[in-house]
Amino acid sequence: MTIHQKLEAVIKEMIEKEVRYKEALREFEKIYLELALKKYRGNKTLVAKALGIHRNTLHSRAKALKILKK
Repeated sequence: MTIHQKLEAVIKEMIEKEVRYKEALREFEKIYLELALKKYRGNKTLVAKALGIHRNTLHSRAKALKILKK
């Protein structure tokens, strides 16, 4: 199963349950960043590089999403 197909299945379920668009995006971003931080053991420089974003962007998004340091 491709990433597209997996996401499509999750999105269909979210639409069925009437999850709001902003809430869906926020949850996706939070889980995405949490899993990346876990993979790289909290090393924000490596996470930012792997995700193709600036380290400051990663820091500000993690703060906004209340992702706690582990």
